[in-house]
Amino acid sequence: MNEGVKVNAVLEALSAVQEPELKNDLVSLGMIKDLMVEGGRVEFTIELTTPACPLRDQIKAEATRAVENVAWVSSVKVHLSANVPTDSRTKEISPNTIRNVIAIASGKGGVGKSTIAVNMAVALAQAGARVGLLDADIYGPNVPTMMGVDRIPPMKEKLIVPAEAYGVKIMSIGFLVSPDQPLIWRGPMLHSVIQQFINDVEWGELDYLVVDLPPGTGDAQLSLTQSIPLSGGVIVTLPQKVSLEDARRGLQMFRAMEVPVLGIIENMSYLEMPDGTKVDVFGHGGGAELAKETGVPLIGTIPLDPSVREGGDTGVPIIISNPDSKVSLALIKVAEDIAAKVSVQALEGKETLEIDMID
Repeated sequence: MNEGVKVNAVLEALSAVQEPELKNDLVSLGMIKDLMVEGGRVEFTIELTTPACPLRDQIKAEATRAVENVAWVSSVKVHLSANVPTDSRTKEISPNTIRNVIAIASGKGGVGKSTIAVNMAVALAQAGARVGLLDADIYGPNVPTMMGVDRIPPMKEKLIVPAEAYGVKIMSIGFLVSPDQPLIWRGPMLHSVIQQFINDVEWGELDYLVVDLPPGTGDAQLSLTQSIPLSGGVIVTLPQKVSLEDARRGLQMFRAMEVPVLGIIENMSYLEMPDGTKVDVFGHGGGAELAKETGVPLIGTIPLDPSVREGGDTGVPIIISNPDSKVSLALIKVAEDIAAKVSVQALEGKETLEIDMID
């Protein structure tokens, strides 16, 4: 049997393996790269649409089994890589290439929106993506504290150089004003600073720019959507009724601005006691209720854990300090879910960035 016949046999086997999110097989999607056959040894790469693919292990296992079932195959080695597509709404922003912009919002403060944004950005970076985190919460810039940074590097060729921590590039008004300086700004000033944070910061090449929006539905949100096309928005809420009412307004804000709503996250969903019982400190089921009412998926319920607050205060996100905790695992799952949704949504954008992943 010649090599060409063997290659075709391997591709035929792989054509039976589906990419669950994209609803097509790996061969038809062009995800099989660098296929090599030597005798009975087969080696190839599966090129995913995000390094944070939640189904990467399943896809790899199914592809391996499919090829192992070919009669003459004696060994199979599968690598994973990722090509992150550019959202069709997102344009190149000089001097940067920002492929996908994800806004994290809430209708009110105190629901842990910044905590979700910080840990989501870190989780994506830990997966191997190039990630930026824009603190657009002009009136309450907490991201520098949560990421453990208090300054940015010197400017470079008239561009602001973002700070960096845990593999994430970070920009915040908190780097430019003293902690006790109140920001009493009107709409035009807000619009100007948000535009500057997008156009005058050396973000470089990013797969994801995660934007921590201020609470509410005011000038900052409007300025952001006018300055850069958003790939999607995520709503953070607590289970309680009052929080849901405000979250509903934030969700409708995205829809009014024609921003796709990627999902709802119910934060501080429950407190798990030492004996395993769960206490609904802020009520129960509110996120699921809002999801059902609005037709938007509930993509995560994040437990209440004092370690999350401690991590925010010390500048070490829980994703880093305790990656195997239930909170971290829930946050990682949320980040993977959002990355998958953004990839599926961005399929029309063919420009990609190759990233090597660790098997």
